Amino acid sequence: MECSCSSLLSSNSMETIYSTQFSSFKPLFDLKSIPKLTSFKGISAKASYDTCVPKKAADLVYHVNGKINPSFLTRDLRILDGFDDEYGGVIVDSERLPANPNVFASMLRFSVSHWKAKEKKAIWLKLPVEKSDLVPVAVKQGFEYHHAEKGYVMLTYWLPEGPSMLPANASHQVGVGGFVVNDKNEVLVVQEKHCAPSFVGLWKIPTGFIDESEEIYAGAVREVKEETGIDTEFLEVVAFSMYVCMYVYLFFICMLKPLSTRIIVDGHEIQAAKWMPLIEFVEQPFIQQDSMFKKVIDICIARLGGCYCGLSVHQLPSRFDGKISTLYYNCIDN
Repeated sequence: MECSCSSLLSSNSMETIYSTQFSSFKPLFDLKSIPKLTSFKGISAKASYDTCVPKKAADLVYHVNGKINPSFLTRDLRILDGFDDEYGGVIVDSERLPANPNVFASMLRFSVSHWKAKEKKAIWLKLPVEKSDLVPVAVKQGFEYHHAEKGYVMLTYWLPEGPSMLPANASHQVGVGGFVVNDKNEVLVVQEKHCAPSFVGLWKIPTGFIDESEEIYAGAVREVKEETGIDTEFLEVVAFSMYVCMYVYLFFICMLKPLSTRIIVDGHEIQAAKWMPLIEFVEQPFIQQDSMFKKVIDICIARLGGCYCGLSVHQLPSRFDGKISTLYYNCIDN
């Protein structure tokens, strides 16, 4: 975006701020943001805050839909360029932040005052590792840690009076397991290369965590392919379990149909893989002695015998976000 007073900016480089990882999200269902598991993407930019700043704070340049209020500028009295999110918050760009902590401190202080005056709800500030020296500057001005990933830390600032209504960081992790049975009544099983001592020698179904923004059914197909080289078609979610450790873990057991037979073992994670007779798989001591595992196998066998119906995938449009959504539900053929 170019400023109409560009002739006054020849000595000052424009600095923009943009982040699409999160928004101050507070819809009907009070959904919480989920990180690698789950993050909110595709935030549309409705307005931008330019780096142009006048001699007086009251004359601050603010761009909305391309309209500009020109003014005279100084280096440190500039607001950080950013965009309105869909919920009244401001997202700032990590790619062109000022490198000098003192300049950043002045611009941040000025920006917070400006956005408060504009009655914005919140500020999302994503600081990459290479600009980690700016983190204490932001914290000193009242920003709080929201979450951190390998390459960045996300900080937030709730602007209105009262408690913050921003969504918390992700607290759940989602795993999948693929139960694959061929026409010989053999189960696709693996032995993991890195596992707890109690699992050494155990033949188990392929499992793993879903990737960021990945559907459950797609994650199950991908995990089976990565670990064994077998192509599959998703049929149903037959059960899911939940347990709590550091996070809440949700684990979905999926019934898959094999589309190929030749096994190619992933040497990084898997020690061995094979097609194992179903009866031999079920009679493993570990499975017989573990009520959870045994129940899962009983459900899968019941599904194979037509005595149980799981949740199949259905793609439906939703007016909530204007997109196609995945709904899992039970559908029995007449």
